[in-house]
Amino acid sequence: MSKKSEHKTFSTPDEVREFPRGKADILNIGGGSVGRLVFQPGWRWSEDVKAIAKSASCEAPHFQYHVSGRLAIKMDDGTELIAGPGDVTALPSGHDAWVVGDEPVVVIDWYGASTYGKSHSH
Repeated sequence: MSKKSEHKTFSTPDEVREFPRGKADILNIGGGSVGRLVFQPGWRWSEDVKAIAKSASCEAPHFQYHVSGRLAIKMDDGTELIAGPGDVTALPSGHDAWVVGDEPVVVIDWYGASTYGKSHSH
């Protein structure tokens, strides 16, 4: 954490990463990154981001606050949950996720945003 105050807004993000049926707005602040992830109805990680990430499931851990919409999450160990507005989720590596219903999902992610939606070469 830097010693000076910082103020930024998602209306003018430092970086925007677009992927099928979604996008990630990234703010670089306080020595780290915070992301606003927006997933449109029909979005599913295994269909829309898997080809970019080049991994069997999402390997980005997340610590996120759910602003709107409903997001289903299935961990590689079979655990399933649905997160909605006001929820906070801490997800380790190894999961799939998809939008439930016809409302876009918006989450603020403090942990996995720095690499989300970036292609990784192996």
